[in-house]
Amino acid sequence: MDRNMLAGLEGLPEQDKARMTAMIDHLQLRDSLRMYNSLVERCFNDCVDNFTRKNLQKQEETCVMRCAEKFLKHSMRVGMRFAELNSQAPTEE
Repeated sequence: MDRNMLAGLEGLPEQDKARMTAMIDHLQLRDSLRMYNSLVERCFNDCVDNFTRKNLQKQEETCVMRCAEKFLKHSMRVGMRFAELNSQAPTEE
């Protein structure tokens, strides 16, 4: 978990900190699973169009790999940009 998130919990009692930390962890896991499911759905819909074989054909496999790589690079770039913007935001003290 991000240190900035933990810093916002400093004034809380330990029980509330633990509850908030668990909730944040749960939300981060949920978001990761949503991103993964979105990746699988998007790449499958874009790349797989033939169901005559049990395994992916070579061009389908290549398409899925490129799609997944592009999706993950985009997600990382968005995360980095969000972190940049977040670090530039004024903090309350």
